[in-house]
Amino acid sequence: MTKVAEKEELGLDKAKLDKIISNYTGKPGSILGILEEAQKINSHKYLTKGVLEYIAQKTDIPVSRIYNIITFYAFFNLTPQGEHSIIVCRGTACHTRGSKNLLDFLINSFGFKEEDFSQDGKSFLTTKDNKFTIKTVACFGQCALAPVVEVDGNIYSRVTTEKLRKIVKGIK
Repeated sequence: MTKVAEKEELGLDKAKLDKIISNYTGKPGSILGILEEAQKINSHKYLTKGVLEYIAQKTDIPVSRIYNIITFYAFFNLTPQGEHSIIVCRGTACHTRGSKNLLDFLINSFGFKEEDFSQDGKSFLTTKDNKFTIKTVACFGQCALAPVVEVDGNIYSRVTTEKLRKIVKGIK
């Protein structure tokens, strides 16, 4: 198989993946680190079926166990993600302080319908151009700062619709 064919099959450069696996070999909890790093180097921040099978083969961990791990942890993705990530906390404190309004604002701003978000139990939506992904989490653990939104890894507290509008406008 050519290097180009391997990259297309895996969605990643095999040499980079081998390096990640070797960096974690023998370390406690290595599979989490391997999966996290593999996801980071994918341009759309997700783990392809080919990558999961390759990691399973190289680490001698059954693919079923790897799927159990990635479906347990919310930060792993099995589908392509947007270039920018917007995550809205849906915990009790955030909900009572308006996070549902923030989520509705985002859904409408990007041209989605509310039913798009709840379809098939999805907790994320990605724009067709792969620029933005909107997600929810059960709780960020920052209840005193509610409502909380994370945008591209930056946490914003006491977010209002107007504040969120400015943040999104700044990254568009």
